[in-house]
Amino acid sequence: MPLRAERIEEITAKIGQAKILILGDIMLDEYLFGSVNRISPEAPVPVVEITSSKILLGGAANVAANIRALGDEPLLLGTVGEDEAAVKLSQLLKTKGISSNFLVNDPGRQTTIKTRIIAHSQQVVRADRENQLELSEDVENFVFNRFMAVADEIKAVIISDYGKGVITEALLERVIDECQNRGIFIAVDPKETHFHNYKRVSVITPNHHEAGFAYGRRIRSDKDLMEVGNGLLARLEAKSILITRGPDGMSLFRAGADPTHIPTFAKKVYDVTGAGDTVIASFVSAACAGADLVESAVVANAGAGITVGEVGTASVTVPQLKKELIANVKNGHLKKAALA
Repeated sequence: MPLRAERIEEITAKIGQAKILILGDIMLDEYLFGSVNRISPEAPVPVVEITSSKILLGGAANVAANIRALGDEPLLLGTVGEDEAAVKLSQLLKTKGISSNFLVNDPGRQTTIKTRIIAHSQQVVRADRENQLELSEDVENFVFNRFMAVADEIKAVIISDYGKGVITEALLERVIDECQNRGIFIAVDPKETHFHNYKRVSVITPNHHEAGFAYGRRIRSDKDLMEVGNGLLARLEAKSILITRGPDGMSLFRAGADPTHIPTFAKKVYDVTGAGDTVIASFVSAACAGADLVESAVVANAGAGITVGEVGTASVTVPQLKKELIANVKNGHLKKAALA
């Protein structure tokens, strides 16, 4: 049955009561905005005259911001360098009401910064400053001990893996084992190269490119989608896989059930940056509020539809989610979903 208005009321009323740990690669997203009026005489590239700038939380920190915007309490766990970027990150977290107590300082790394130059609402170039080496054994143990210190308090864990070295195979295995033993919901926003390490999780949320790469088959048709989704579900022994498909919406594969296909809610698309962060945050918040996997996917799809209408990473609130979901009930949009 499609998600009814009464059920939307029930789920959204309970979102915001959970403590959720986000473990992963923490970043700063820097945006430089300007205009292009000429080509450089030094090389065939545009000269962007910068008029404004802003710094936003990125990577796992943006997932935490999404969790906070929904009213849940995020515990952000990951590493930062001993640098100016780490100071800016802590300041940004404070403005968002997110604790920096779980940040682990690693003097051997620099805090990741992604700088995007935007001209006339289009991204011209991106420059990354980062380390991609895996954590040392000592730092990895420090991170795991931080996790164990709050394991009895949390309702869910989100693994936000951008391949920057925090999510090592050993750390992932230890965290998943503890979550399994304690009945903690565990969700993964994956990196293709680590895909087959994410076993026995509650949900994994790849886009269709990542899913196809991990399975070894490019998704070009519905038949490919079914093979990839069901195949990965079996390989990973996961409870569910949510494949995001851009303008084609999302497809949820669950153990022992038929797939569920949900059409996109997006009315306009300005920027997909951070959309995956909103998807996993909305999904987990809904699950912690008592939504089942299909309901959580519908909520996540609504969240993504809101986010891509904004430039840069963005967060959604419960009132926004509720309004979007109710609107899609009224206009019959959810009836188009092949809900199993």
